[in-house]
Amino acid sequence: MTRAEWTSELKVAGTITVLQQQHQAAMSVQRPLQALTKRTTASQSLYHKPRTWQAQRCLATVSNGNFVPPVTQDHTSSKGPTAMVFMNMGGPATTDEVGGFLSRLFADADLIPLGPLQNYLGPLISRRRTPKIQKQYAAIGGGSPIRKWSEYQASEMCKILDKTNPETAPHKPYVAFRYANPITEDMYAQLLADGFGKGRGGRAVAFTQYPQYSCSTTGSSLNELWKWRQRLESPTRNDNLGAAEAEGTIKWSVIDRWPTHPGLIDAFAENITATLQTYPEEVRDSVVIIYSAHSLPMSVVNRGDPYPAEVAATVWAVQQKLGFRNPYRLSWQSQVGPSAWLGAQTSDTVNNFVKKGQKDLCLVPIAFTSDHIETLFEIDQEVIHEANELGADGGVRRAESLNGSPTFINALASLAGAHLRSNEVCSRQMGLRCPGCKSERCLESKKFFMGQGERDNAASTL
Repeated sequence: MTRAEWTSELKVAGTITVLQQQHQAAMSVQRPLQALTKRTTASQSLYHKPRTWQAQRCLATVSNGNFVPPVTQDHTSSKGPTAMVFMNMGGPATTDEVGGFLSRLFADADLIPLGPLQNYLGPLISRRRTPKIQKQYAAIGGGSPIRKWSEYQASEMCKILDKTNPETAPHKPYVAFRYANPITEDMYAQLLADGFGKGRGGRAVAFTQYPQYSCSTTGSSLNELWKWRQRLESPTRNDNLGAAEAEGTIKWSVIDRWPTHPGLIDAFAENITATLQTYPEEVRDSVVIIYSAHSLPMSVVNRGDPYPAEVAATVWAVQQKLGFRNPYRLSWQSQVGPSAWLGAQTSDTVNNFVKKGQKDLCLVPIAFTSDHIETLFEIDQEVIHEANELGADGGVRRAESLNGSPTFINALASLAGAHLRSNEVCSRQMGLRCPGCKSERCLESKKFFMGQGERDNAASTL
């Protein structure tokens, strides 16, 4: 969401804030003893040591379908096939999908916390915003290209993995979006239809396409994946499962963060260097690089979310790769509503530099792995347009997104290949919850993925 599109929503958001404050005041006066006991129990499980992945004897047979791009298989193996599931926020592929996309987005309290009235306010805001957001997607070609790029990246990565990791081949690509098609529920159903699970076992890797971890992005996607695993493969949640089906469920591992992977850094550095080459040589080294990442509410930051630190780590690694030849700043975009968010905002940063006479700025979408509305509309058509109106005279430019970069796709394959060989279920960092986390869903999701499904966690919070 862009800052401009939210101007007309300040009154609605103000109402949200007042209602939230009223609710919080009421809760502070009367808090059940049961809630206090539950919180204490959750805090005792702040960290869980991940287990190594153990292969099952029963393996899946993948059927060909139109859900994902076809993959040329070059190897057979004793451990394959392996499902490689790309997780991302997603975006509507057509303007007709905008309403459903916004409805799912505003229903997600992990991303946009609206308090106890989430189920009422989310649909209200999404309906109000749909017509305007449809116009924005129409302005970038009628829809988001994120699905096209995600399916391409996943497919190309799997082709490489079939050659570099024949022991887990064939590798089949899947895409699971949090708010747009293909949604997580449909992806999971396709896994089952393709021969994974239902007594046949099989291995799947949840590969987050958010390089830097946040509870609002990766955490939310993993929570959604866990929810549908429970509904479709847990015997305590699905009465239709037989004993064999419950025993031969999909075994998951997670690539949950990769902010400083060398291949990712190389890909960013290549695109930045290419953009810097478009400036006259005499000003090239004085171009200020503005790294832009999606912002977070300060309420999320203050409970201990690792995202700001991991984004900063990516920026530092890219600057190191570039030899620190150019000055730089990290800014944040896509603030939603009037509450406090992580700043400074990218639009304000660019405008302030231009007003001070620094007109040569290279914008880098550092937390995105492909183009979507935040790059093609918010940066290209809003931020850069405003800068030119202030007199930037074309000096503000954006580095190309990673999209189909061969360097980036090879980085994905390198990262995934190392993960498959390691037999680790996730990073050690994933086991550490935010110090201020009170989410039972987050707790149970982490316990499941780190325990590899050996425990059947059918949490009542679903």
